[in-house]
Amino acid sequence: MTSVNADVSATATAQKPIYQDESRPVEERVEDALLRLTLEEKVALCHAQSKFSTPGVARLGIPELWMSDGPHGVRAEISWNSWDYAGWTNDRITAFPALTALAATWNTDLAALYGKSVGEEARYRRKDVLLGPGVNIYRTPLNGRNFEYMGEDPFLAGEMVVPYIQELQKNGVAACVKHFALNNQEKWRGNVNVTLSDRALYEIYLPAFRRAVVDGKAWAVMGAYNKIWGGHCCHNSRLLNDILRGEWHFDGAVITDWGGAHDTREAALNGLDIEMGSFTNGLTSDSGSTYDEYYLASPYLRMLQSGEVSLSTVDAKARNILRLIFRTAMNTRKPFGSVASPEHYAAAKSIADESIVLLKNDGLLPLSPERYRRVLVVGENAVKMLNEGGGSSELKVKDMFSPLEALREVYDEVVYAPGYKSGRFAYDVEDVIPEEVQAELRREAVELAKDADAVIYIGGLNKNAFQDCESTDRYTYSLPFCQDELITELAAVNPNIVVANISGNAYAMPWLDRVPAVLQIWYLGTMIGPAIADVISGRVNPSGKLPFSFPRRLEDCGAHSFGAEAYPGVEGEAAGNAAADLEGADVNVGRDPQEVYAEDILVGYRWHDTKNVPAMFAFGHGLSYTCFAYGSARLSSDVLSDAGSITVSVPVTNTGSRAGKETVQLYLSELNAVVPRPAKELKGFVKLSLEPGETKEAVFTIGVDALKYFDAEAHAWIAQPGAFRALIGSASDDVRASADFVYK
Repeated sequence: MTSVNADVSATATAQKPIYQDESRPVEERVEDALLRLTLEEKVALCHAQSKFSTPGVARLGIPELWMSDGPHGVRAEISWNSWDYAGWTNDRITAFPALTALAATWNTDLAALYGKSVGEEARYRRKDVLLGPGVNIYRTPLNGRNFEYMGEDPFLAGEMVVPYIQELQKNGVAACVKHFALNNQEKWRGNVNVTLSDRALYEIYLPAFRRAVVDGKAWAVMGAYNKIWGGHCCHNSRLLNDILRGEWHFDGAVITDWGGAHDTREAALNGLDIEMGSFTNGLTSDSGSTYDEYYLASPYLRMLQSGEVSLSTVDAKARNILRLIFRTAMNTRKPFGSVASPEHYAAAKSIADESIVLLKNDGLLPLSPERYRRVLVVGENAVKMLNEGGGSSELKVKDMFSPLEALREVYDEVVYAPGYKSGRFAYDVEDVIPEEVQAELRREAVELAKDADAVIYIGGLNKNAFQDCESTDRYTYSLPFCQDELITELAAVNPNIVVANISGNAYAMPWLDRVPAVLQIWYLGTMIGPAIADVISGRVNPSGKLPFSFPRRLEDCGAHSFGAEAYPGVEGEAAGNAAADLEGADVNVGRDPQEVYAEDILVGYRWHDTKNVPAMFAFGHGLSYTCFAYGSARLSSDVLSDAGSITVSVPVTNTGSRAGKETVQLYLSELNAVVPRPAKELKGFVKLSLEPGETKEAVFTIGVDALKYFDAEAHAWIAQPGAFRALIGSASDDVRASADFVYK
């Protein structure tokens, strides 16, 4: 009997097609499946069949691909052929902190925990592709989508994105890294044409994407909406063929952002694999043939059949898509996943705790519950469901613990006053609140503040249009809804005020000198309330560091120092004139808005430090409820050669009375550079956990790659022999130790 069963099993295994055999190498399976596909089936793989899915090949048992928005959590189910929510009752999830918050932890272990946790939720929801994480560089504080990204520095973003992707994909869920590339604003995002130097491209805007692909091994990449060099990013030959696949050897699938494709021939030839959500009948019609009208659908099939484009183009796309399917939807060895579990809430809380940045503290914080018993909480963000706006990152949560309810668990008597009103969430329109309404809310809050032991202000931005929201940029660097007047008046009647603003962007603080304590809070999701309450009350010692600079004025930001041509770009006749001057520009550029990255490589702290324009709060800044003393820097050698490396170490001591965490940052500076270089560049960081009186060493390894700049003429990374300085500190403007060495 056993022998018969064994024979049957062996026969079944022998008869299993290669593409179904998970013991075989993926490339063998891909080639076997490719040989079995008809031309029509290959083309069908290349475009959507619904708002968030692509077809498999039912004839061969190859499953569909299901995608979901949500670098911060898995989005609620969307209807098959409309943008309405499907109305499910079992699609509530954990809202994890936004990626700005993750970057603010400067903790790669938490990045891995984040990826693992959100991957488990995506797997439980049977998603094959998670549309994130985002690693576009923070160029301007007006970008409505900055909250989805990881800050202004490519090294920090690269270090944080790799463990996120690696742990996410262990769940059999593909990371789709976005938005490739230079999607650094929402205004005119669909057609603004960006021009920049190759040096800025390679040194600032590509490194985090490269790390995601080369080190993180991301299985998918999403193209951006905008244009570069006159061509849309979703079918841009230089971006996708030359850089992504040619230089980085990417073997995954390139997916459009929804509506990012614009031309069948360009999509066929220039590296795009999967077209989603195009502005064809696939968006405006509910007919059964809707998706057959996409650029990579029937129009592509006709081009292939007529010989207008080569069959090799569809074979290349099908290979990439099959590889993605075998890694995800057809992977039977992936775990089951889980959703809204205690473990995920704990992960969200840990990330939130370490993300909160103490910007200023004149001794008021932590706000002791024993001393401050009657607390007034002011600000709409203390109660607003901030997970519900922002565009495609909106989330349907199982639980949302608000700051107000969490503070009521800590302090004896908590009174609440909204102080201002913002209106409803909307994608591209905003409510205008009458000034008399704002004035009355402000008057009420100020009157209550007079009798409070302390005031906790929780305002800032929100996910409304023209704030931190997809599809729109901010109008102004100031806080909206008359908040500056409100904070100023509150501080005038009660000096014990903590300003804990929530945002994904920097903003002006005209009241900064009038308040004793300022916390930067991010969109922290499900556990936002407990995290805020624990930091304010002192249960948690804040350890976040800014992942981007806070300029004093908008004009102090590099992108805003060169006029409209540098941000947001120029349109109309000016754009036509600019387009005519673009070297190598596509003849079809026309008069799309034109934008030049005039600040070049000097983005963020590179601009502030090199141009001697002090920031209000510098990149890497973040205080603690304890104090840290840095010792002298020690080098293992003062000479670095091509084949070797050197280490630099600094002892750091907790000189305060409570445990805390300090992120020690390494910057490098070339002392006699032969080409323009930033005053300093981040090249390492380590987060130390220290008990009172404890000392630990922060140790960094410096190799030749850390010294290099990109030579556009040679199209190569080059390190020039000469003198360099290692700068170790607590922020980009707070260097505590340094040591010089020579590269020979």
